[in-house]
Amino acid sequence: MDEQRYTDSDIEVRAVYRPEDLVGFDPARRLGEPGEYPFTRGVHPTMYRGRLWTMRQYAGFGTAEATNERFKFLLGAGQTGLSCAFDLPTQMGYDADHPRAEGEVGKVGVAISSIDDMRLLLRDLPLDQVTTSMTINATASTLLLLYQLVAEEQGVRGDQLRGTIQNDILKEYIARGTYIYPPRPSMRLIVDTFAYCAAEMPQWNTISISGYHIREAGSTAVQEVAFTLANGVAYVEAALAAGLDLAEFAPRLSFFFNAHNNLFEEVAKFRAARRLWASIMRDRFGATDPRAQTLRFHTQTGGSTLTAQQPENNVVRVTIQALAAVLGGTQSLHTNGFDEALGLPTEHAARLALRTQQIVGYESGVTDSVDPLAGSYLVESLTDEIERRAREYLSRIDDLGGAVAAIEARYPQEEIESAAYDFARRVERGERVVVGVNRFTEVAAAPTEVFPVDAAQQDAQVERVRALKRDRDNDAVRHALDDLERAARGTSNVLYPMKTALARRATLGEVADVLRGVVGVYEPH
Repeated sequence: MDEQRYTDSDIEVRAVYRPEDLVGFDPARRLGEPGEYPFTRGVHPTMYRGRLWTMRQYAGFGTAEATNERFKFLLGAGQTGLSCAFDLPTQMGYDADHPRAEGEVGKVGVAISSIDDMRLLLRDLPLDQVTTSMTINATASTLLLLYQLVAEEQGVRGDQLRGTIQNDILKEYIARGTYIYPPRPSMRLIVDTFAYCAAEMPQWNTISISGYHIREAGSTAVQEVAFTLANGVAYVEAALAAGLDLAEFAPRLSFFFNAHNNLFEEVAKFRAARRLWASIMRDRFGATDPRAQTLRFHTQTGGSTLTAQQPENNVVRVTIQALAAVLGGTQSLHTNGFDEALGLPTEHAARLALRTQQIVGYESGVTDSVDPLAGSYLVESLTDEIERRAREYLSRIDDLGGAVAAIEARYPQEEIESAAYDFARRVERGERVVVGVNRFTEVAAAPTEVFPVDAAQQDAQVERVRALKRDRDNDAVRHALDDLERAARGTSNVLYPMKTALARRATLGEVADVLRGVVGVYEPH
């Protein structure tokens, strides 16, 4: 007897799909043409026939100097965009010399405490030519301003800079935990960043609304789409409430999704998300400009799918996930190193991950057609079902008062926790096969090279921060931080006095401390 099969979102997959499985399916309405509403088939008319996606490998570790060397290595290997990871103290608003930073400096990303660090991070990089993505949220505005200040020192104007800050604080409360301030004051920071970039950095993507970490926390593909777009709705509503022009800020919104192993569900997920967002922007917010209806997204392959057991198997997993992202129409892509379940990727693993993208792009043939899986009965059925289930979640979140209220009520958190528990139980029972973990295991495996963490680098970073605080004009810093505090207590845009303070060598931690003093810190219930 043929057993029933299900996707990761518990959508039943039938053995055979036929035209009658798409009864009522209207290709003109549901698919449209590539580059046109509802964008199911892609955001550009020619997609990769015109230009491949941006190959953007994530990097960041230890000191700014070490990460700068990795950036240059990746650019030399053919990478077309930079993507920077920051260590936990930087993400949480602490300088490297803060007691809470001890033991964490440079461990899961690069330590950036001041403009001096940002200068070292960006030394000799062509900031007027590359696009840069920074995975940073609670302190996103600070890192963005440091980037702009260093670019200006290099003679690159703000209106020439292209890139993305993640700046998606809502998913931190849902799934990741690197928040500082309560949700509502954090939303003000995000809206101030939207307004600042509209005036000063018009080519910059002001937010990357992230489903990646929602999926890493254990959500299903459907939940990843639903909770990510619900957060997107909240950001749009907050910006409109602050008086910003939809036509100005909406085209600069971008998204960030995960890619897991179920190839066809992942492809359908990306197509459904595009179609759903287009309809939200048009029908809910009245956006008429196609650029404001378009869901542009970066994809990273699934870190949580990587195994420490038989790590070479991860090369295959990453390849399948990269293929799903490309078939789903991603605008940029990061492929994980096969060794990332053990530590930071070595140069060997990072190069192989980049070569994986290049082989998919140049050798596989999947880029020759704009939407090669369109019309597949299976893919169209999955796309419709993911959209339908995601709409149900969005309706529930609206009933709760929107994403912020739903987060405060712990609705998405509990849904994700339930899905993660269910998946873990299935793996334990052997209902979900993970090769090398619960089937096809080995008693012993050959050792894998692990990226070394240099304690001396951490000590050097701490000393650099202490030296900066000794050598700068501390009176000028204090005055600038006082101006920032006044702006935070009032209604003016805080990024302008924040930029002045950072230019005078105020540190990231000092800026965060000012804001902590005004709005407090978030304490989860």
